[in-house]
Amino acid sequence: MAIRIVQLGTPRAAGEGLRLGTVRRPPRGVPKTEFASRDYYDTWLPNLAPSAELMAQGKIAEDDKAWAAFSRKYAQEMAQPDASHLLDMLAALSHQTSFAMGCYCDDENRCHRSLLRGLLAARGAKIA
Repeated sequence: MAIRIVQLGTPRAAGEGLRLGTVRRPPRGVPKTEFASRDYYDTWLPNLAPSAELMAQGKIAEDDKAWAAFSRKYAQEMAQPDASHLLDMLAALSHQTSFAMGCYCDDENRCHRSLLRGLLAARGAKIA
């Protein structure tokens, strides 16, 4: 039992469990009825995605300084009560069941899902 951090749209791992989309927008050009069957997500959690303004900043963060600024602001957004409570719940669930969560970005090193991994780990989540 653990959380697997994934790129949405990639094949599911054996025993991965429910897949959660931590993205601001649903996948383009994919009918809602096919989100799960195309390995995007089973449930959508946009509250764990960066705000639209911050997402724009993250997309243009090409150097370490810009990425560090994005990371700080994202951590501030995730410290807000709704997101923080959701992260606490997911961390606790990771000890009871397996599930995956992620976003569309090709490079996890410049993606908020890498930051989610750290935020969940800091809350005691079991990460695969």
